Amino acid sequence: MKLFWSWIRVWGFLMFVEILWILPTNQDQLPRPEDVQLAEDYLQRFYNLQPRGRKMVRRARLMSPMEEKIRKMQKFFGLAETGHLDSQTLGVMKEPRCGVPDVENFSFFSQKPKWKKHTITYKIAKYTPDMKREDVENSFLSAMKMWRDATLLRFIKVNQGKADIVLSFARRTHGDFFPFDGPRGVLAHAFQPGEGIGGDVHFDEDETWTAGSGKQGYSLLAVAAHELGHSLGLSHSNDPTAIMYPNYKYYSSTKCSLAEDDVLGIQTLYGKPTKNVEPPIISRKNSRKCDPNFTLDAAAVIGNEIVFFKNRDMWMRTTWVTSWNRLTEGHISTYLPGISSHIDAAYDVPAKGIAYIFTGPKYWVVKQLKTKSHARSIYEYGFSSRVRQVDAAVHVGEYGKTFFFIGEVYYRYDELRRRMDPGFPRVIRSDWHGISRTVEAGFKLHDSIYLFSGTKSYQYDFRQKRVVNRISANAWLGC
Repeated sequence: MKLFWSWIRVWGFLMFVEILWILPTNQDQLPRPEDVQLAEDYLQRFYNLQPRGRKMVRRARLMSPMEEKIRKMQKFFGLAETGHLDSQTLGVMKEPRCGVPDVENFSFFSQKPKWKKHTITYKIAKYTPDMKREDVENSFLSAMKMWRDATLLRFIKVNQGKADIVLSFARRTHGDFFPFDGPRGVLAHAFQPGEGIGGDVHFDEDETWTAGSGKQGYSLLAVAAHELGHSLGLSHSNDPTAIMYPNYKYYSSTKCSLAEDDVLGIQTLYGKPTKNVEPPIISRKNSRKCDPNFTLDAAAVIGNEIVFFKNRDMWMRTTWVTSWNRLTEGHISTYLPGISSHIDAAYDVPAKGIAYIFTGPKYWVVKQLKTKSHARSIYEYGFSSRVRQVDAAVHVGEYGKTFFFIGEVYYRYDELRRRMDPGFPRVIRSDWHGISRTVEAGFKLHDSIYLFSGTKSYQYDFRQKRVVNRISANAWLGC
C-alpha cells in the first residue's frame, strides 16, 4: 500500500510538471483550466496527442508530449515555436476550421490516395435550410470548377444510385465516428478517395451557411472548395493563402481561388490540363486584365511606380506624367524575389522610402524592387490572433497613420508610436462615406486615396472625407 501511494505521488508530480511545461513564462497570462483542456482536446484531434496514461507519464520524465505537439502546431501555423499556451496559440486553436487532422492520422490520407479516374460523380444527399437549394448547388459547382480548371478532372452530378462523392449536412453524431461539435469549432470534414464513405463530405448543420462571405455565417463555397480538396486526395497546407489551409478564412467573392500550393498539389495527383481544356482559373484571370469583372488584390506606390497586384502577376505604371502611358507587366517573383504567394495588401511610407507587402499572416519590408527581404509577422502591428490576413492598406503621410482594411472593418495604425490607435476596429461604411463594405486594394497618390472595391476604383478625398470620382478598376491598367 505504501508503494502504491508513493507511485500516485510520483504520477501527480509528473502531471504537474507537464502542465507547468506548457504554461507561458509570464504568470499574469496563465491559461484558464478550460483553455488547457481545449488545447489538449485540440491536439488529440488534430496532432495525434495520446490521452494521458502510463505511457505518457513515462515520457514525461524526458519531455512533455503536450509541449512537443504544441510546438508542431505552432510550426504549422507559422507561430513562435515556444511550446507554451500563449494567447496567439490559443487564439488559433479557437478558430473555426476543418475537422481533418493536420498531421498523419490512421483515419485520413495515410497513403496519399487518389481517384483512379478523371471523371468523378457526385450527389447532394441532404441540403441545408439556411440557403436556397439553387444557391447550395451553385456553391458546390463553383468549388468543383476551381479544381476542374486546374487539372484534367470532370465532375458529373447524379440524382440517384451511387456516387463517388456524397455531400450532406448533419448535426453532432451522424454515423461516421467523427461527431460534430456544435456551432464554431469544426465546420466540416471529408474522407479520402475510396469505396463506401470515401470521398464524402459532411457539413455541420449547427453552423449558419451562406452563399456569400459576410459575418452572418460561413461561406459554403469556401468550405466546400477546401473539403473537396480532401475528397480528391489533398491533405492540409500550411500556406495561409491556400484553399487547403485548415482554418476558415474570410474570402471576398473575388478572392476565393486556388493558390499556387493548391494547383501544384492537385496537378501532382491528376496532371495538368491539356491545351484544349481551359487553363486554371488563376492564370485565366491574370491574362484577362480588361475583363469587365476584373478585380485587384493589392496596390502600392514603390519608388516612382504605382504597382498593381493580381494573383501572381503585377503591373507597374510610372508616376511621371511624361511617361504615364508606359505599363510594365511581370511575375511577382521577378520583382519581389522570395515572395511566392499572391499579395493580399501593400502600402508605402514615402518618408522612409520603403513599402510593406502582406501575404497571409506575414509581411515583407521592401526598399526597392528586385531586392530580397525577410518575412515578419503581422502580429508585430498589434493585430489579434483572429486576424489571419490584411485585405488592403493605405498610408497617409500627412497624419502619420496607416489604415488597414480587413473584411467590413478597418484599423488605424500610428507609424511613429508603432501601435494601433485605441477605439479600433471601426466599420468601413460608417467612416468612409461612398465606399462599399469591403476594400480589396488601395494606395495614396498626391492628395487623394484610391480605394478598390470589387470592379471599381474610388478616388477619395481624405480631407473632405468623401468620394470625388469613380472609375473601373482596370482603367488603371489601360483598359
